[in-house]
Amino acid sequence: MNTNSRQLLDTEHATSNTPNTLRTTPHASRIGVFVCHCGINIAGTIDVQHVAQAVRGWRGVAFATDYKYMCSDPGQALIRQAIAEHRLDGIVVAACSPSMHEATFRRAAEAAGLNPYRVEIANIREQCAWVHQDAPDAATHKAIAIIASLVEKVRGDEALSPLSTRVTRRLMVIGGGIAGLTAALEVAEAGYEVILVERRAELGGRLRQIRETYAALEPLAAALAERIEAVLHHPRITVLTQSEVRSASGYVGNFQVEVATDPLAVAASAAGEAETAQAVITKVFDVGAIVVATGYGLLPLDRLGEYGGGRVPDVVDALEFERLLAEGAAEGTLRRPSDGRVPQRVVFVQCAGSRDPEHGLPYCSKFCCLYTAKQALLYRQRVPGGQATVFYIDLRTAGRRYEEFLQRAMEEGQVLYLRGKPAKVFRQGDQVMVWGADTLTGRTVEVAADLVVLAAGAVPSSGAAELGRRLRATTDGLGFFNEAHPKLRPVESLTAGIYLAGAAQAPKDIAETVSQAGAAAAKVLLLFSREEMVQEPTVATVDSELCAACGLCVRACPYEARQINERLRVAEVNPALCQGCGACVTACPNKACAVRNARPAQYLAMLDAALAEV
Repeated sequence: MNTNSRQLLDTEHATSNTPNTLRTTPHASRIGVFVCHCGINIAGTIDVQHVAQAVRGWRGVAFATDYKYMCSDPGQALIRQAIAEHRLDGIVVAACSPSMHEATFRRAAEAAGLNPYRVEIANIREQCAWVHQDAPDAATHKAIAIIASLVEKVRGDEALSPLSTRVTRRLMVIGGGIAGLTAALEVAEAGYEVILVERRAELGGRLRQIRETYAALEPLAAALAERIEAVLHHPRITVLTQSEVRSASGYVGNFQVEVATDPLAVAASAAGEAETAQAVITKVFDVGAIVVATGYGLLPLDRLGEYGGGRVPDVVDALEFERLLAEGAAEGTLRRPSDGRVPQRVVFVQCAGSRDPEHGLPYCSKFCCLYTAKQALLYRQRVPGGQATVFYIDLRTAGRRYEEFLQRAMEEGQVLYLRGKPAKVFRQGDQVMVWGADTLTGRTVEVAADLVVLAAGAVPSSGAAELGRRLRATTDGLGFFNEAHPKLRPVESLTAGIYLAGAAQAPKDIAETVSQAGAAAAKVLLLFSREEMVQEPTVATVDSELCAACGLCVRACPYEARQINERLRVAEVNPALCQGCGACVTACPNKACAVRNARPAQYLAMLDAALAEV
């Protein structure tokens, strides 16, 4: 390390557990280094005994050794014993990636009385042994350089304690469809208060427009009504209809959400009267978590003009066809909207707007293939002599019993499936002409239909993108909410404490929606299982003596974790919001910002140490 870097490290301020106060913390002076063989993963390339021997002579290194598996119980016991016997105040474990066993080694150190935030992991497996298997001498030299940099890092590490924040154990669910109802009920049944916000006058969402499920063809109305009643009469659930979220602030465990309710609209909807203008009522709710369950919409018919959408009377979307099925249920038939005639030939067009990045949506809407099969089968049951024809691009039926259901529609329902997209849909007399091609046979197809049903693509619920901005939960370019990780954290948004359920995230069928709502509820219950939330203390700090209250760090912070204290004229950090990203550090012209245990002086020292070994 050069003299300037060492002086900066030795004189730099370190912080206590309050990010906006400063104190000087002694640096680690008795450091232990533990080199792991990881079987042959590391030792097969790197000379681990030579590495341990080289480290022993370094300034401040009081102990160094190697062992076959440091993460094993004997390996952890070795670490604990060395900490106690050699009075170590910082350790470096040279092993695999920190994502694998950093928590393991921190627990071992803490059990021996060492602060876990004075434990550093030198990754000499993924970043060294595995990528330099053909150059063992160079890999050994690089491993020493990596360890040298981490020794300097731990030398400047503070002894920190986790931050704790009280959790408001109340949930807000946004959206009163099946996802919102499910999440609200599960959390309320566990004993916690729930605020359910629905912008429409009634609960139930899209399921109110659907009579039967596909695959089983079971009626939905009774089951949905039962769930709605359970929510409306639950003592721990407050339902706010004709309401919407106006703003949100705070952080995981402590959100403040402003909800606006139109009281006259609620009363008018209940009484069947026309709404009149009246000032809305706003109220701020303190909640610890938010579940977004805003559902989906369908691509508007006027976006599907090439299929006659919005211009031909007897061209409808799938939800309108559900309504026609419901209206005809009493007499056991089906009538088309233009003249009330029973349609003798119905054409269903799948992927209407979906999988069409140039003119519609770039993605598959997932459930269209199956609800089209359901609707075609129900049509054939209502109109036994009728003919049902389905134009499709591909058939996608992932799910239990879904493929069998599609085959049932083809065989039992005698539904004709033609692979290809209609080229033209237009009115001719009292019929709708559909021109297309069967790509499997190469023949052109012309169907004179009485009714055309478009399986319009699923889109985010209107206002979803704006809601995302208000919640600071990101959405994609179309308005679906982004999950934190598609495989490992599928129900968590990128904002801690905000969870996703159902089609707010992406198109989903009923079963998947209910499953995800249950998973979101489980995440909420995990958060609510503790009165206090523990957070990593490696957050940003402010040196009040250097801060000029210019506000550049406030604007740079992507988590809104900083603000200017106008009375003291200094920037302040909200540690519960801070993610330790360091954006403020790069923005501050006065070097008043730093992140605990990731200070510029530490990194300069690490660079000096690593380069000295090159």
